[in-house]
Amino acid sequence: MQRQLEPEVMDSWEEASEYDAMDFTEVNNAFAEEAVACGPSEHGLVLDAGTGTARIPVLICQKRPRWQLVAIDMAENMLQIATQHVQQSGLQEHIRLELVDAKRLPYEDGIFDLVVSNSLVHHLPDPLPFFAEIKRVCKPQGGIFIRDLFRPEDEATMNAVVASIGNEYDDYQKKLFRDSLHAALTLDEVNQLIITAGLTGVEIYQSSDRHWTAKRSWTN
Repeated sequence: MQRQLEPEVMDSWEEASEYDAMDFTEVNNAFAEEAVACGPSEHGLVLDAGTGTARIPVLICQKRPRWQLVAIDMAENMLQIATQHVQQSGLQEHIRLELVDAKRLPYEDGIFDLVVSNSLVHHLPDPLPFFAEIKRVCKPQGGIFIRDLFRPEDEATMNAVVASIGNEYDDYQKKLFRDSLHAALTLDEVNQLIITAGLTGVEIYQSSDRHWTAKRSWTN
């Protein structure tokens, strides 16, 4: 099945609100648990690319209270909701929200101990600049934890995956999910991007019936 792009930025208030209303508690918790395992045990500077409404940075900081996070997104409405979540959690001193394009990061080379990203890659028409920027801003021994949807091989498989998310999602939310699956990459495409970007030591694997993961653990 050919890739069919969706908008790179979900920046209407409706899209941001609908996205934030979807219950990703279980997958977000699993992401945060695995992400912190890829980073340093004590202090660390972490980049979350495509943070959306910042639910994952909140979870990460609750698990690693000595870490500092820079959480970026290109959607102003997403960041507006993210600000509320950060303030409600009392983590303003630990999470810095910034309106930044993940393909053109304004940060120094080799500054981050860990780079994480959840469900950003499928939004990017050309994800290679993003992977190249990860290589540039992450310390050579730094951790990487990226997770996203992968594109089903055919329409029937995609229909089955969409149907599996349950009746708690309305038709609009199911459409958003279907569009995301259609815009996602295959594992082979992700692997080629990692190689082309020059990222080394990264393990790429299918982590669920709909997700791929690219992981590298932080080392001293």
